[in-house]
Amino acid sequence: MQRAMDKFAGDERAYAELVEPYRGALHAHCYRMLGSVHDAEDAVQEALLRAWRSLPSFEGRSSLRSWLYTIATNVCLRAIERRPRRVLPIDYGPPADPHRPLGEPPAESSWIEPYPDERLALAEGLAGPEARYEQRESVELAFIAALQRLPARQRAVLILRDVLGFSGAEVAAVLRTTPASVYSALQRAHRTVDHRLSEPSQQATLGSLGDARLREIVDRYVRAWEQHDVGAIVAMLADGATIAMPPTATWYSGRDAVAAFLRSRPLDGSLKWRLTPTRANGQLAARADLWDPAVGRFRQHHTTVLTMRGELIAQIDTFLEPWALTLDAPASNACRRDRTPSHGHLRGVSG
Repeated sequence: MQRAMDKFAGDERAYAELVEPYRGALHAHCYRMLGSVHDAEDAVQEALLRAWRSLPSFEGRSSLRSWLYTIATNVCLRAIERRPRRVLPIDYGPPADPHRPLGEPPAESSWIEPYPDERLALAEGLAGPEARYEQRESVELAFIAALQRLPARQRAVLILRDVLGFSGAEVAAVLRTTPASVYSALQRAHRTVDHRLSEPSQQATLGSLGDARLREIVDRYVRAWEQHDVGAIVAMLADGATIAMPPTATWYSGRDAVAAFLRSRPLDGSLKWRLTPTRANGQLAARADLWDPAVGRFRQHHTTVLTMRGELIAQIDTFLEPWALTLDAPASNACRRDRTPSHGHLRGVSG
């Protein structure tokens, strides 16, 4: 293995070809760790740069996959130390009164970001025989939110063991600890995550509905939004349904509150919307463009991720600009924007 790796040292093109098959999975791994597409992109770039610089010292005692995940995991652990935990608004504070204005975004962005399915590059099913969660299940919003509640090292243990299928010994090597410590951390992580994931996964729910019914549901939602038909949207909601709008901390709970918000702001009839069905976090989603009369065209405004409870919508997470602007394209430094948007980004929703 070492001789095989030595030939890539100093050859950037060969190195890029060597690691490219792992890039998509590493990006998903860093997203699970960090809850942010942009932070994950930064972490992958740093990890691959560190791996490139460390090629001469790679001794082949582990597989290339294990080596890359070791570097990426430790990059993420250092990143977690430097910033606040990311959450969804529902975990940030109590629901708001829909008759009052939206709150200002917090000074420092701390929200989980949506993950476009085209970035996943993940196969169906489990990543390995010892994995506990399916690969697409492990990027669902509820799962990502549950992960962010864990201490950093517990988060790493659960992802490496239960998502990626690393053995206890391999996880211990990644984190420079003992297998006994790994299994202790894993047990504590299970208690937290299992408590928060009380409902069936979205993969199980979507699979039970079938493709034809899923298309019908998302098309119905798109049509209702474009036609400002609040009644039609409310009819699609489960009991206790919520709607949230990161980067504001404001969210509403219950059909009546959701209806009041929609009627008073985005669907009051004064705005022109165009929605396109898509998928994000392995879930139903829709990208919303808002007509801008100043420039005479639609501008991307938000991406909505729908969480289903059976055939009804239990949660509407509406991710406003600037995140939605880059949702359908690979993140890069060239297309990144200020992650702490002004209140002006909320026009069309806040009124």
